[in-house]
Amino acid sequence: MKRQHSQLVAFAGLWFAASLTIVILAIIIMYILAQGLPYVNLEFLTGRPLEQGREGGIFPTILGTLALGAVSLVLAVPLGVGAAVFLTEYTRPSPLTTIMRFGTDSLAGVPSIIFGLFGFIFFVTRLHMSWSLLAGGLTLALMVLPTIIRTTEEAIRAVPVAYREVSYGLGASRWQMVRTVVLPNALPGIITGIILSFGRAVGETAAVIFTAGTALNIPTSILSPTRTMAVHFYILAVEGISLQKAYATGAVLIISILAINVLANALITRSVSRAVRR
Repeated sequence: MKRQHSQLVAFAGLWFAASLTIVILAIIIMYILAQGLPYVNLEFLTGRPLEQGREGGIFPTILGTLALGAVSLVLAVPLGVGAAVFLTEYTRPSPLTTIMRFGTDSLAGVPSIIFGLFGFIFFVTRLHMSWSLLAGGLTLALMVLPTIIRTTEEAIRAVPVAYREVSYGLGASRWQMVRTVVLPNALPGIITGIILSFGRAVGETAAVIFTAGTALNIPTSILSPTRTMAVHFYILAVEGISLQKAYATGAVLIISILAINVLANALITRSVSRAVRR
């Protein structure tokens, strides 16, 4: 009887914690959308900011957000996927792999402001990149690298061992097995990690404002400064330029991140379903 009572209390506590989390998230999202969506229209999405963002739209910040996220993924994806393949297919458990995984986990726990400070000192100042897409992309690549490595590792581990054995039995080398068997079957999980990483890059503020700058112009090269939607929202709100435009920018940003997460969850569900059918 006591065991059943304890289980009931534990279940009720977990249910309450999960429900409270969902309610808080829903309140935040609904408040931002309620305050911002009335000001979102085609002109706002396609127009240029005027008077430091007090008037006009956010088109340059949308382009800056997409460009910065793309640069960070171009830099992080090959390195992250390569590191995950190395750790799962080319090494055995050892002190070296333990240290590498510990370093990856530690990198994931570093606050974004520290990444921003490092990016400003090293990329912007030391390497003379100035505030630019390249400096911001390199900084964000370091931030999203742990997510890509971990999700890719889990996706590769989910590939059945029998697939590898059949590939070896047909005379394939290790690299041929990885390229033709492991990576294609792990692709949904890898893409999920990439999408989640892009979502984090899109919503980042602290690391970006120190490295990519706050310019409101449309970036014309990888060395051009830019302003993302998250930074634009922060500046409009903190400096009191326009709360209406800030809420509208926040609404667009939230919808974008929600869409990215929904897509990632759909890919995860599809990947799990495929694994169960196997």
